[in-house]
Amino acid sequence: MPGIRSVTGMTTTRDIDTLIIGAGQAGLATAYHLAERGVEFAVLEADARVGDIWRRRYDSLRLYSPAKYDSLPGWDMPGLAWSWPTKDDMADYLEAYAQRFQLPVHTGVRVQRLQPSGDDYLVITDSGSFAARNVVVATGGWRTPHIPTFAAELDPGIRQLHSSRYRNPGQLLPGPVLVVGMSHSGADIALEVAATHPTMAAGPIRGELPFDIEGGAARVMLPIMWFAANHLLTERTPMGRALRTQVRTGGGPLLRVKSAHLAAAGVTHVGDKVVGVYGGLPVLADDSVLEPRNIIWCTGFRNDTSWIDFPVCGPDGWPEQSHGAVDGHAGLYFVGLPFQYAFASMLVGGVGRDAAEVARRVAKRQVGTRSRA
Repeated sequence: MPGIRSVTGMTTTRDIDTLIIGAGQAGLATAYHLAERGVEFAVLEADARVGDIWRRRYDSLRLYSPAKYDSLPGWDMPGLAWSWPTKDDMADYLEAYAQRFQLPVHTGVRVQRLQPSGDDYLVITDSGSFAARNVVVATGGWRTPHIPTFAAELDPGIRQLHSSRYRNPGQLLPGPVLVVGMSHSGADIALEVAATHPTMAAGPIRGELPFDIEGGAARVMLPIMWFAANHLLTERTPMGRALRTQVRTGGGPLLRVKSAHLAAAGVTHVGDKVVGVYGGLPVLADDSVLEPRNIIWCTGFRNDTSWIDFPVCGPDGWPEQSHGAVDGHAGLYFVGLPFQYAFASMLVGGVGRDAAEVARRVAKRQVGTRSRA
């Protein structure tokens, strides 16, 4: 990366026009469009390899959309259109995508702070600092695992795993398993562990997809749903705005694994939430005390912007932005937020539109600077 200069209190700072934080699908899609526009940029990725965030997910995970809807700009996801990629397929595709387009991704660089620096931004990492005129935050909106604080009061003999650390049933102790949270990942994991452990799933079910996502009906329904996710469920429509709130605050419906599958596998489901601890054991909202040997917290993730040293979020806790551009902070952008512009914004195959718009705005700022030079 060109440009090295001294900064008070630091040894050196590297100058770059645009810095992308995160080399997941959002960051790579943005990088592709910036490269197409000839913008100087670099991508910082905390993991050792592009795609590692997918490699760390549970072993049996497959995407909830077929390959035809899982492509980034410029290169289709390999495989049959109606095949269902595994999490490792997705990881390898992202790594190959960065290599195919020779995107300047720097792995093993963890961003610690983002600070204003005059008209630019200072990005402090564990490998030095960067001064950037534009910064694109592409870390996603759901990266910090959420576990209720009362979990610390549970008996230490109970094995606890958040879904982000669950890989397979081999991690569990013999005996009953309690899966907390009944969105699609909770249902997937409950079905899997039920084959080897007595399993209970706790939490309300927020609807179920009314067809088999891998069946014949999906080939009719998914194209309709894909169109709606891109063009009808947007911030411009009342229905889209209502759904945005729901998506950002609650769990999603059951997709591949349904309540009937869980019942057939012997999973006991209770609609009450786990709300506390009594005598070291988890307690439901109806005051029932459970006795699991294992708890898998499928309680989701939280948005975290605490590493950004200036306010970017609105009253709802999410960045205030329009088409990715942050209100009141010229040159700062987000890509890959849940429902950033449309429902499709958070889907692998839908992030490209938001990425293209952010790249257009970055390039426009660059042209504006040149015209004043």
